[in-house]
Amino acid sequence: MNVGVSTTAAHQTVRRAAVLGSPIKHSLSPVLHRAAYQALDLHGWHYDKIECDEPGLSRRVDGMGPEWAGLSLTMPLKQVALTVADEVSPLAEAVGAANTLVFSPAGGKRADNTDVGGMVSALREAGLTRVEQAVILGAGGTAQSALAAVRELGHQSPIVLVRNLARTGELCETAERLGMQPTISDGLFIEPLPAADLVISTLPGGAADPLSATRWKPDTMVLDVVYAPWPTSFAGSALAAGCPVVSGLTVLLYQAVAQVELMTGHPGPVEAMRTALVDAVAARQD
Repeated sequence: MNVGVSTTAAHQTVRRAAVLGSPIKHSLSPVLHRAAYQALDLHGWHYDKIECDEPGLSRRVDGMGPEWAGLSLTMPLKQVALTVADEVSPLAEAVGAANTLVFSPAGGKRADNTDVGGMVSALREAGLTRVEQAVILGAGGTAQSALAAVRELGHQSPIVLVRNLARTGELCETAERLGMQPTISDGLFIEPLPAADLVISTLPGGAADPLSATRWKPDTMVLDVVYAPWPTSFAGSALAAGCPVVSGLTVLLYQAVAQVELMTGHPGPVEAMRTALVDAVAARQD
């Protein structure tokens, strides 16, 4: 009888989490979360990656049992996540995207956004304390999170440079929900970057290369959400000019730190997670 009791108890301590998206093969989230579990001595916790598209998310979530603590969500699931949740955090609702689903013991699902906090923490770690003028490059989902990050840093009116004004509808809706007044221009790649003390590029890998000729002022902080290969030509040009530059890898770290706390109830062990992430990236480049 004792064996049966201990087996049941052991089973109850198993907790599961995962990152979902498509494609998901190269996700570094398992590296981060598993390092956190190890550092926190959470031996019964397991973290996986699961290929999942938008139509499949609801069915996948509905099939998850009580052992599931939460999910990290990457593209293309950050918007549909809002529709499968029972509750949506004010920040995720304002941004219009969630990268996290947290399951309650009662079975409820709360959608949250740690991408915004990831950007803010990465910039503050690099020494940013105030923003008088920010420039955001791009109009996609990451740009929506960048808007919210800039607001959290105390700035309400960034300049947003895009290629096509017709594709800025969701960005404008996010700005309105956030109570911000951005200046949106289709001058990306046409005009020099405006003077700013913070530039955030949300453009995909290689897309910002034409801006590598920018004449940087050394006191401009630059965040490039791309992290592989690193540095990008864009980030490299800022580094060469003496600018403080933040890579998307640090954003990835801090958004995962916040997810660990949401899912486990324990503060994310930043340095253990950072070490595992740096080692994983180095191994991929060998």
